[in-house]
Amino acid sequence: MMDYRLNAGAGGGARLGLIVLATDETLEFEARCVLGGGDVQLLHARIPVARDINPATLAQMDAAMPAAAALLPAGLDVIGYACTSGATIIGQARVAEQVRSVHPGIDVTDPVTAVIAALNHVGARRIGMVTPYLPSVTAPLCALLAANGIETLSEISFAEGDDRRVARIDPASTRAALIEAAGAPGTEALFASCTNLQTFGIIDEVEAQTGLPVITSNQALIWHMLRLAGGRCGPAQADGPGRLFAA
Repeated sequence: MMDYRLNAGAGGGARLGLIVLATDETLEFEARCVLGGGDVQLLHARIPVARDINPATLAQMDAAMPAAAALLPAGLDVIGYACTSGATIIGQARVAEQVRSVHPGIDVTDPVTAVIAALNHVGARRIGMVTPYLPSVTAPLCALLAANGIETLSEISFAEGDDRRVARIDPASTRAALIEAAGAPGTEALFASCTNLQTFGIIDEVEAQTGLPVITSNQALIWHMLRLAGGRCGPAQADGPGRLFAA
């Protein structure tokens, strides 16, 4: 028998866990764009969800959360539940409670919590918002942001209920929608909501064209998870798009 020794695991830095929707095809790619050159270990689990996104199907993920969280290994620094609309409908506190039922005491975040933190970080309280959602999903999100002191001055939606089609929305369409949303007087930042919406390739371009910071679900979620992990991320933690990471 050969002797061996143990280390802290691959990467050696922070250990981040993501609970990703079964229909999501975008988040993991965009996360690699940020973390690919760093020493952060990113581990994924999938949670079942219907392809048709509406408040009823989103609420069903509540019961499935502990089983999905259990697929992630113990000893993580942060776990992120990667669904903006799901966290809105289920509730941020309930998401954290369900994840901690399997991983006690762990830091938990979600895109809504992360976006609110990101908007506070860039000093924006009045936003233009772009979503792929149906009105039944967008309305609760606007209400939740308002309850946290964030006013939605303009809201542009693609009104797409099929999450598989959301993953195929061309970034050029999202860029055009964000630029249109920037036209509302008093807008201080732009927010593109949904982890399945492709945004990383357009954030810097839209910021340059509008002069406004752009916050997206994936960008904010990864940023917030790194902040929660703190010094455990090591020296090469992330290089993300937009003013959020630059700040």
